Amino acid sequence: MIIRSMPVGPLQANCYLVGCDQTRQAAVIDPGGDVDRILNALKKDQLTLSAIINTHGHFDHVGGNRELKTATGADLMIHRADAPMLEQLGRTAAAWGLRAEDSPAPDRFLEDGELLSIGTMEFAIIHTPGHSPGGICLYEKNAGALFVGDTLFAGSIGRTDLPGGDYDTLIANIQQKLFGLPEETKVYNGHMEPTTIGKEKRFNPFCRMA
Repeated sequence: MIIRSMPVGPLQANCYLVGCDQTRQAAVIDPGGDVDRILNALKKDQLTLSAIINTHGHFDHVGGNRELKTATGADLMIHRADAPMLEQLGRTAAAWGLRAEDSPAPDRFLEDGELLSIGTMEFAIIHTPGHSPGGICLYEKNAGALFVGDTLFAGSIGRTDLPGGDYDTLIANIQQKLFGLPEETKVYNGHMEPTTIGKEKRFNPFCRMA
């Protein structure tokens, strides 16, 4: 499994390019901007983009949706609870003094518990609301990789003071849905450096478990 990480967009959110090293099919997770860089990375690794996946609908993670979809024709996917945000990206970004282009409508809604296959990769979709109503994580068991968006960070958690956020819901989802994964699972988050499930269970001050 190929994993490329790049900070993109005005807030430097982590975008992930994940590719199947056998079929050369790929997904881009959270294209927040700088689409030229994403396209160059696809070309460099000789990958064909099959899916654009949004872990949630905040503009810093989805601002490149329209340009990337136009360039590749890949299916755009998000949880239905965050889909309405895609129509308001320009207005939301403007409130931060920034600019973003509204996203096309999603081609597919991702649901809790489903398996998404891309090449030989198989991602389990885990619905983890709390940072946003439709926040999801993607777990690739064979690679031991978990892509969490803004659900969980190294030593921290996603904000819960934005519209649709809820602190208790987020903590419950992290503890009940993510902390049951193998401790060696590598956590690829939406900002900052990767961590592991085991490290966060022991040391994260917001949600560690005894």
